[in-house]
Amino acid sequence: MTLEPISEPFHDQKHSWFSLGPHNQLHVVQGAQTKIAHDINIHLAFSVDNLPAFMEHLKKMNIPFGDWAGHSEKIVKRPDGVEQIYLQDPDGYWIEVNNDRG
Repeated sequence: MTLEPISEPFHDQKHSWFSLGPHNQLHVVQGAQTKIAHDINIHLAFSVDNLPAFMEHLKKMNIPFGDWAGHSEKIVKRPDGVEQIYLQDPDGYWIEVNNDRG
C-alpha cells in the first residue's frame, strides 16, 4: 500500500490527508497542545510488500523504529509468521508496519 497524498481543504501546512483506498482516508493534523504517552497496544497497522526495503527507507530518513519490546531496528515475528516493526508519529501515536500478505 502506498499512502497517496490527497487534497485537503485547509492549506495551512498543518494538515496532511492520504488516500487509503476507495472512500478511505487518513487525516494527519499537527498541533497537539500537550505530549501524551501512547500505549503500543493501540496502533494503526499497514502492510508493505518489502519490509526490509521499508526499514532501509526509515533508516535513511532517520526515523526510529523497532520491535514490540522496543529493541531498535529489530523485527518481531507473530505466531502466524508475519513480521512487524513499530514506529511513532510526531505526536507519539504508534504505527505497525508488517509484511502480511493476507
